[in-house]
Order: sequence, then C-alpha cells, then structure tokens
Amino acid sequence: MTTRSSRRLGVRLVAPVVALAALLAGCTQEADHLAGQYESGTGGGYISGDGRVIQPAASEREAPVAFAGTLDTGEAFDSADVLGQVVVVNFWYASCPPCREEAPDLEALRAQFEGDEVVMLGVNVSDSADVSLGFAKKFGVGYPSIIDAADNAVQLAFADGRLAPNSVPTTLILDRQGRVAARISGLIESPSVVSDIVDELLAEKA
Repeated sequence: MTTRSSRRLGVRLVAPVVALAALLAGCTQEADHLAGQYESGTGGGYISGDGRVIQPAASEREAPVAFAGTLDTGEAFDSADVLGQVVVVNFWYASCPPCREEAPDLEALRAQFEGDEVVMLGVNVSDSADVSLGFAKKFGVGYPSIIDAADNAVQLAFADGRLAPNSVPTTLILDRQGRVAARISGLIESPSVVSDIVDELLAEKA
C-alpha cells in the first residue's frame, strides 16, 4: 500500500462512522463563522483531514462496495449501475470550509473526464436536497450528490473497510469493479492528485 501526500504518512481508521459523526458535529457548530476563519487562514479550531492519500496496490483492494440512495435531483442512484466505470465519491456538506474550497477543483475534474468512463458523485452527509442544490448552483458544481443525512446509508456501506471516509471532506476513488482504490482525507491538494489516480484506474481492465 502506498501513501502519497506532502507528509508521506499513513493512517488506520478506528471506528469510522463514530469518528466521521464526531467530526461532522464539531464542524457544524458556528459553521459560517468557522468558514470565514478558515478562508482567512486563522483556522478557528476547524477539524478536518490533512490531505493525505492512501492508495493500496490492486491486489490489496478490498471487496467491492455496494451502495444506493436518492440524489439531490430526486433521482435514484445505485452503484450497480456504474460498475465498469471509475467512480469518484466526495463526502461533503455545504458549510464545510474545505468542501467549499475544493468544489471548483472537483468540477474541473468532472469537465476533464467528461465523455470518459468516469462518474463524479457527491455524498452530502448533513444537508437537505435544497441546500445541496443551492451549493451546486453557487459553486458551479455539475454533478449530483446522494443525500445521506437521514440514515447515513452510504457512509455505513463504506464503514467496514480500511479506507472508510474518516473526515469531512473525504474523497474515495473506486475502480471499475467498485473497490476502493484510493482515499484522500481532507482537502484535495491539487486536481492532479485525483486525475493521476483516475488515469491509472482507467487503464486497468474491469
């Protein structure tokens, strides 16, 4: 397993759903105030991942993850329908400061891979569909999000894996078989971090 980030550090997830819930609860309080502090560089105690990337070798990837939910557009989503494609799954919510910061990069990735066998998908862990759609309009995000706040079904689907979402934001990249091929914990440092991994996965056979 390789870890790619400026720190070159690894991490093992402990109680992923509990940890994610705790982070989400902490981040939600006074969210707009914290967003302003984050953007000004003062931090304000905001808790998130540090951008580290964990990418296991293909032989070390765990079993495919099946998940489903309702998109903010009202349509149903089932991961079975996108098998054979590379799927980029971003866990986020609207008042999360780094989620706001990385939104343009994620949209740029959507545009970059448009027409390829790549699916961009958000998982909103806190908001209503209306809030999610409002965020997409404000930040120019052109892909949908599953609304996961009510039952955490998508988060739970990934919870047992070694590369479960462990911060907000977290980005998981799934291979053509639906296996988690990489996890980025926290703000994506550069779109190339994601695009390089996606290119590698596109080159693999399903």
